[in-house]
Amino acid sequence: MSFSISGKTAIVTGAANGVGLAIARQFVDHGANVMFADRDETRLKDEVGKMGEDSGSARYYAGDLRERLTQANLLSATIDAFDRVDILVNASRQMMSSDPLDPDHDNVEEMLEQNLMTALRLSQLVSKRMIKQSEDEDEEQPAGAIVNLSSIAARQTHAQLLGYSIASAALDQMTRSMAVALAGHRIRVNAVAFGSVMSASLKDVLKDNKSLRGEIVDCTPMSRIAKSSEVADAVQYLASAGSGFVTGQVITIDGGRTLLDPVTEPAH
Repeated sequence: MSFSISGKTAIVTGAANGVGLAIARQFVDHGANVMFADRDETRLKDEVGKMGEDSGSARYYAGDLRERLTQANLLSATIDAFDRVDILVNASRQMMSSDPLDPDHDNVEEMLEQNLMTALRLSQLVSKRMIKQSEDEDEEQPAGAIVNLSSIAARQTHAQLLGYSIASAALDQMTRSMAVALAGHRIRVNAVAFGSVMSASLKDVLKDNKSLRGEIVDCTPMSRIAKSSEVADAVQYLASAGSGFVTGQVITIDGGRTLLDPVTEPAH
């Protein structure tokens, strides 16, 4: 069983910060060609530039991935740089809280557009390319892998995260539906749902809320907060041949948190 992604070409969205950046870095470290995609061009340029000698296998594309033209240009830039695409990681995500009883707030629509529709449209676009490039390849070989980043908010109820929870649950169902639709084309679609991860954004939150760390740890059976690399490891597994017969699955990385009763604090 091999978890190698060496020589594969991956698009990783949300790659300027946090978990998306951790995934993109790990893929480069393990020999993949990676297109870092995000809206923050300054951060993308800085992060890719830090890679030094490894930067030859890394490129970046900046733009608003909610726009169809941006998505098309991202795919074109990836093909121009690396000739093909084998892996898509939809890691671009956003969490917003709101009053669930306010009928004038468009939070649900915003969360669906950012966390569901962006991933769906890009998956549809990239999977077409994966199908086309596999037409003359060995039918026993995989044609591609898509990994979506979801959240345990899809299963744990927090009223103030109505839009985020709905979008996360919809993304999980989209993962299953696309897995069935693409299975005959040898493309696997899976997701990783995670809870609190020690990203830069969570570190900033913990600086201002000293008690939150304890609250997160107390509601996690493994009594700690996950590292970004632990999510990246799960994504690499789902992108590799080691998971060659795994599709339509949502793997949970939360230290057992969803095994307990829901808590009042939202997942980060």
